[in-house]
Order: sequence, then structure tokens, then C-alpha cells
Amino acid sequence: MRATLPGLAARAASVGASPVREILALTARPEVISFAGGLPAPDFFDTDGIRAAYDRVLAEDPRRALQYSTTEGDPGLRMSVANRLCARGLTTEPDDLLITGGSQQALTLLATALLEPGDVVLVEDPTYLAALQCFAFTGARIVPVPSDEEGIDPAALEDLVIRERPKLLYVIPTFQNPTGRTLPAARRAQVAEIAERHGLWIAEDDPYGELRYEGEHAPWIASFPAAADRTVLLGSFSKIMAPGMRLGWLRAPAALRRACVITKQAADLHTSTVDQAAAARYLADSDLDAHLTRVRGAYRDRRDALLDGLGDALPPGSSWNRPEGGMFIWARLPQGHDATALLPVAVAHDVAYVPGAPFFAGPPDPASLRLSFVTHTPAEIQEGLLRLAKALAIPAPQP
Repeated sequence: MRATLPGLAARAASVGASPVREILALTARPEVISFAGGLPAPDFFDTDGIRAAYDRVLAEDPRRALQYSTTEGDPGLRMSVANRLCARGLTTEPDDLLITGGSQQALTLLATALLEPGDVVLVEDPTYLAALQCFAFTGARIVPVPSDEEGIDPAALEDLVIRERPKLLYVIPTFQNPTGRTLPAARRAQVAEIAERHGLWIAEDDPYGELRYEGEHAPWIASFPAAADRTVLLGSFSKIMAPGMRLGWLRAPAALRRACVITKQAADLHTSTVDQAAAARYLADSDLDAHLTRVRGAYRDRRDALLDGLGDALPPGSSWNRPEGGMFIWARLPQGHDATALLPVAVAHDVAYVPGAPFFAGPPDPASLRLSFVTHTPAEIQEGLLRLAKALAIPAPQP
């Protein structure tokens, strides 16, 4: 008689799969025009420049490129990231940085190094879905901070900090996922001061900051003196170079950065040597800023195409925002509509979006939805909106 195998860890059984990843699988048919994914447009990948970088790295120093490397990351890549941060007003040394497998791994390392079961993490409401998964795996208690069209409310944040005594605040201040909102500079300063007064860490996630199409850049929270010793800045090459390279970085105060290095040693030893070397070579040989200028122009046109057509595509009484950059528009259907119930109807019309409900740590707004505008051309967006209008004109299935 065969014995029953031991069960999974409680955290593996209690944390659900990402609804966004499951929707992407559902909409993988090529005929579907999907506003669901947060995927950069592949037609703007600099394939020639990236191929040349890999070729040069493998031709000039293949033994190093294909060997194990240090956990902290490629020195040339860390220097390039530090230089880009300095150019945007945040003094950074290469040794301030840890290279990671995308900013998602940076968040996982940070959560593992910081959080014990039962610790409180404060998040914007709604917030990035994979961050909710990440924090749930640690056994932390996730508490939403009331948010409005400009992001988290500092007064509500301070009330929660006093009441809940959190260890960490997680924010995406610039072109937030899923809402596309940007936290104003004055609120950023207030967040920094609250963290200083009450003693908590801030995880400042910035995967979209270089995708600004209009308006003025806001300073990083990490740049405010009140938060300089307690803010971890996370960044990524996924949205500006290529997500398949899985390269991100973490900038943190020394003691916490060292803890993240040790955590990474236990996780994967180091990020791919050859991918780091190719990225460093690409940044040295190519003009990433010129490339981003082209990408931003195209993405701005796609954002405008989606905004121009939403009034005819969504039911009367719907509302939506106008982000100054990033990849997402946040919309809300009229009261009584359920975006999750309507999604199968939309998919049947070969168009898709992401319902907003899974992004909420608190009570969800069933009428909300996230629309990504970067993957499709303006003409495809127009066609997708025609399909969406037909789908949303049909009564939703009753629960």
C-alpha cells in the first residue's frame, strides 16, 4: 500500500494564480485584440542592437559571459544603471545596486528579507497584482491605503501607520499599475515624512517612469532626505529594453541590500551572466534614450487612439482617466455593471481587457477595468474598441 505524500506548504495552497496571466492565456488566439496584458510592443524591440550586443559579448569574452558571476551583478551594468539614476537626479554608486531577474524578483527578495508572518504591509488600493501575491507568500497581512485620482491619501496613510504599525509601504508612484495614476511631488514628500516620523520601510517600484509622454517628471520618493535611509527603489529593463532578458535592479541602504544579496544567493546565486553582459554592452554601444524617444512617441499615439474611442466603446455613464505616461488606462463602467461577468462576452467578440477587481486588497470595485494601450497599433485599437462596444451593448450573464 502506497503512503500518501505530504501536502503542500500552506502558503502555496493559499495564494491563488494571477488572473491576469490566466486571461493572457485565454486571449492568446491571434484574432483577439487584447487590451489585457501589460506587455511592451514587440515591434519596438531593438532586435538589431540587442543581437549585436550578444554577438560582441560572445565574440570578445565568451569565457566570462558564460561563466558563473557575482551575486551583486555585472559591474558594467551596475555602472550604467547608476549613471542613468544620477542623470535623473538621484545620486547613486554602482555598489548601491543589486541586479535581479526583473523587478519582480527584486520585490520578492525584499519581501523575503524584510517580512515575517503577521507583519503588516500597506499598499495602494488598487495595486499591482503580483505584489499582492508576493506579500501573501510571506504570510504578511496586507492593508489597503485609501487612494484617489492622485494616488494614496497621505492623511489616511498616517492614520493607518499609527493604527497598524506596518513594516513596509509598497507604492508605484509613477504611472501606477493598474490605474496609470501618478503621485504628485507634494504627496511624495508627505509620504517620505510619514515614513521618517513613524519608522517604516518604503518599496518604491518604478517600472514605467521612463515612459512619460507629457508633463513634468516628479522626484523619486527615494530622493527626499526624509526617506533616503528607508526607501528601496526597484527598476526594470523590461519596459524599456526587452522583458525576455528578465533584468531588473534594486537600490537600497547598505544593510538591507546585503540581506537581499544573501537572499538572492539562496534563490538563484546570480542573474544570468550573459544577459547582464549583453545589456551592459547594449547600453555602452547603443543610444537607449534615442530608442525611448521613438517608443514614447508611438505609445503616446496609441494612448490617444484609445482615449479618443472610449466614449463610443463604453456604456453611457462610464468614466476613465488620462495618464501622462505608462501603459494603462483605468476605467469604470456605470453602477451595476460587473466587468468580470462581462469579460467572457468581450472575449466572444475577440476583444479583451482585465477586470479591476483582482487588483484590490480591500473591497473590490466590480465595475472597474484596466486597459493597456501599448501593444496594438492605432488602427487595431480602433477595431478593438468597435468590438468592445458591441460586446458591452449585450446584457451581461447573470451570476
